[in-house]
Amino acid sequence: QVQLVESGGGLVQAGGSLRLSCAASGRSVSRYAMGWFRQAPGNEREPVAAIRWSGANTYYATSVRGRFTISRDNAKNTVYLQMNSLKPEDTAVYYCAASYGDGWPPHRYDYWGQGTQVTVSS
Repeated sequence: QVQLVESGGGLVQAGGSLRLSCAASGRSVSRYAMGWFRQAPGNEREPVAAIRWSGANTYYATSVRGRFTISRDNAKNTVYLQMNSLKPEDTAVYYCAASYGDGWPPHRYDYWGQGTQVTVSS
């Protein structure tokens, strides 16, 4: 069993930066692919970024590519999302998730966090 807790969300102005963290407990996620998703009011939940257990492969949604960076620290059982040049359309609840296995890219996620709110003002 894996528990995921996101933190680092908040209110920032357009052009600003935030760093989200996702701390895992219960079991090491060193063999899990990790992903970030987001959902804005009235919108579908969409994938933002993902990283393989080894860190050798990453995925970014077109809308965030070049602005967001996903990383992980397996020793700390934590995954991060560095968000730069934030835009109002980035406003959403951001969720982290864990996908067990070596397949890439992940097609399903086994564990989800509760989410953290990110609001970007214009």
